[in-house]
Amino acid sequence: MMQGKLPRERVPYSAIVDRAPLKLPGGARMVVWTIVNVEEWSIERNMPRTVLPPPMGQPLQPDLPNWAWHEYGMRVGFWRFVDLLARRKVTPTMAVNGSAIRSYPRVVQAACDAGWEFMGHGFHQRPMHHVEDQRQAIRDTIAAIREFTGKAPRGWESPGLTETYDTIDILHEEGIEYVADWVLDDQPVKIRTSKGHIVSVPYTLDVNDIPMMALQHHGAEEMLKRGAAQFDQLYAESENSARMMAISIHPYITGVAYRIGWLEKLYEHIQSRPGVLLWTGEKILDWYLTQNR
Repeated sequence: MMQGKLPRERVPYSAIVDRAPLKLPGGARMVVWTIVNVEEWSIERNMPRTVLPPPMGQPLQPDLPNWAWHEYGMRVGFWRFVDLLARRKVTPTMAVNGSAIRSYPRVVQAACDAGWEFMGHGFHQRPMHHVEDQRQAIRDTIAAIREFTGKAPRGWESPGLTETYDTIDILHEEGIEYVADWVLDDQPVKIRTSKGHIVSVPYTLDVNDIPMMALQHHGAEEMLKRGAAQFDQLYAESENSARMMAISIHPYITGVAYRIGWLEKLYEHIQSRPGVLLWTGEKILDWYLTQNR
């Protein structure tokens, strides 16, 4: 077992300018994939993040206002995503907590009906470091998705992108084929595990509404401003070798009324350029595995 290996031992350094060109089918030059994050926040615990500090600065339980902040996304914001993505003909990957499948079956069914890809996102929305039995939590998440959709997830995004030194080994052993936790490249990367390789599909901390809106407190227009700038630069760089861009959104943040329109403007910008594929994570994985790398 390769227990406790450091990331550098799993992913040797590679300069993107030194690699052989990656070519997409049909003369395409770039892939954009969208990740919709669907979580369950338990009122019995501290909230994963907050928008409203508690009076006097001391954490309170139950934290009703911050729980309700998230719950709005599941009741209202998510359905704005369903409408927008269908109109723009974008099929996203949904990163979903295993427990959310039981708590929000209406949401999960809508994603199934729309043909979205399902990706594991932990069983509960808590860091992997705080999970008593990682393997069981991963198994339970995979089982919950398989039971509802009829298909086990091929991808995984840990809550908060958290991993211990052993998480990647366990994910691979449990049948996960790609991860979104390793935000270190604009092209897929193979990660060495104890029993083979797992693929890192490029994710984002930049075109991601958690850092952008909840942590850095940008205005709603930042989704378009930053997303378009990110896209334009990657598009230019993809002339000779393919690039991947991720858009990561949460129903309780981008799904609110005054932000959703800026996300649509970003898709309008992306879809105005030729040679751009709007894929899911598993489509990126399948293509990358044909590149003989």
